[in-house]
Amino acid sequence: MKTKEYIKNIIQRMVRLIAQNKPTLVVIGASTGGPKAIQTILEAMPKDINAVFLIAQHMPPGFTGSLAERLDDICNIRVKEARFEDKLVKGTAYIAPGGYHLKVKKKNGELYINLEEPTEKWGYTPSIDIMMQSVAEVDENMPIIGVILTGMGSDGAKGMKKLKRKGAFTIAQDEKTSVIYGMPKMAVKLGVVDKVMDIHDIPGEIIRLVVDINGRQ
Repeated sequence: MKTKEYIKNIIQRMVRLIAQNKPTLVVIGASTGGPKAIQTILEAMPKDINAVFLIAQHMPPGFTGSLAERLDDICNIRVKEARFEDKLVKGTAYIAPGGYHLKVKKKNGELYINLEEPTEKWGYTPSIDIMMQSVAEVDENMPIIGVILTGMGSDGAKGMKKLKRKGAFTIAQDEKTSVIYGMPKMAVKLGVVDKVMDIHDIPGEIIRLVVDINGRQ
């Protein structure tokens, strides 16, 4: 009986410690082939993961909402299209709406979504670079994981560089499992990627990193 009570107390203490830990910001960028890759990652995440997911997928307005709804139906964590002033909540994935740049802002010690319409011509809206740079520049000590997935072009490479300078752990999808090995390749060329991985191995790596970060906080 004493042993059971002891174990129960230890578990309760661990739960309290985890609750005190800051969630990890997992920042994901994708383009061509991205929806399937994003699904592979999100559907593997446990409901109680101590992380917030910010996602920029190159898609026009209207399609990002449908993507979020579909993923929300099949994932353990909550998936939603980001809205202005959404408070970042752990166990939730926020997909940038088409036609807007997703940024993060700090207010009263909490982090919130800030959506901005492009004021000048930019290659992609939402932009992965803009999202990642915003996360890197926000005045917050949250641990960060940067992930760049399949896609054409170089969007995300500069953002990954910013995240890396901030101390983030960075991951790129490998050529074998990418539909187009453009964006990951550019990030690798910049020398700002810690690991290049098969898409099916990335979810496990994210979970491992989040658990490890929780243990160090």
